[in-house]
Amino acid sequence: MTVKLQLALDFITLRRALKVADEAVAAGVQILEAGTPLIKSEGLESIRALRARFPNHSIVADLKTMDAGRIEVEAAAKAGANVAMVLGGASDSTILECVEVARNYGVQIGVDLLGVPNPVERAIQISQWGVHYINIHCPIDDQMRAMDPFETLRKVSQAVEVPIMVAGGINSETAPKAAESGASVVIVGGAITKAEDARKATETILRAIETGVPESTNLFKRRSTENLRELLEQVSSANLSDAMHRSGDIPGVIPLQEGTRIIGPAVTVRTYPGDWAKPVQALEQCQEGDVLVVDAAGVGPAIWGELASESALQRKVNGIICYGGVRDIDCIRDIGFQCFGSMITPTAGEPKGFGEINVPIRIENVLIEPGDWIVGDDSGVVRVPRSKAVEIANRGMDVLEQENRLRREIRQASTLSEVAELLRWEKK
Repeated sequence: MTVKLQLALDFITLRRALKVADEAVAAGVQILEAGTPLIKSEGLESIRALRARFPNHSIVADLKTMDAGRIEVEAAAKAGANVAMVLGGASDSTILECVEVARNYGVQIGVDLLGVPNPVERAIQISQWGVHYINIHCPIDDQMRAMDPFETLRKVSQAVEVPIMVAGGINSETAPKAAESGASVVIVGGAITKAEDARKATETILRAIETGVPESTNLFKRRSTENLRELLEQVSSANLSDAMHRSGDIPGVIPLQEGTRIIGPAVTVRTYPGDWAKPVQALEQCQEGDVLVVDAAGVGPAIWGELASESALQRKVNGIICYGGVRDIDCIRDIGFQCFGSMITPTAGEPKGFGEINVPIRIENVLIEPGDWIVGDDSGVVRVPRSKAVEIANRGMDVLEQENRLRREIRQASTLSEVAELLRWEKK
């Protein structure tokens, strides 16, 4: 059985979708999918445009139909689609109606089991109704939590004879696994649509499918808790802020040397202004790779300096976020300790011992709890809640990947405004 590659064009602008499709088709992709975002944004004109541009390719309309099956499938067929997708969670009558109208118009029906509680049971049921494909789909929000579709794919492929599609964060490393697990059609989105060179990315994935040999990539894959630090090392504070809906930054502190890079779980300290006892004592509770986060009310005198930084290096602490005074900046820079601060002063405070270690603190009304992840660089510092750290880090990686593609399109004699079609998307 020849396993085919389907490209999911999940854009909201047709021009960008067609540009990536051109590159992927040149590399040999066999099936083009007008993704749900594209259809919602551009309507069935996206199907017509793909049919006109690629008359010999199979075009999938990812309608995700839940109701009005006859109307939607008929419209997609008339627009030029070869396959129309309906959700497995739709009523039995809707799926049966889609199958019937598909026969009348010479198109095929794929059923997406996205969100279906018992996918194997549902697949067995609908396979008897004349559907042409069953799609095993790990949604993007689940991908961000390091989930994948392969276990469900194996179970469903063993239970039915209908050709199986599979989608959900597939890349050049996992595409062979998708084929081995029973997929007839491997659906790839971001690993191609967010690649700087979509043609090269398509060639790599096709080669991996054909040979059965995974090809390594640092992008387009989602990590779990075990790989969290490695993942956070690839993304910037700006990527993470975007991933958190443009939030998460800790205002009031700035990097005190160029090239700053701080990553690690927070050990928190609340101390009285100028009282450096608790920040220094907290080093005894730090593990290798931790980040000290100190609330000293954002004022002086200094609660941190050269000798404290030397002590932190001995403990292999990754850096400090000091909402208060810092001194000995030249020495701190010389020894290479990573430091954010809210003010610089030559005057040291006194070690009085007021305050607490590893308690929730607030800096400029941003709550930071012990164990939250801290990422700081030249753009600033963000706090990533530990309860959502894996998801946010994966979403930050998604932001980075999208920007890689946008950067390439801008460099091809365009501007950000033109690529993103900003005027079109201004709020009315």
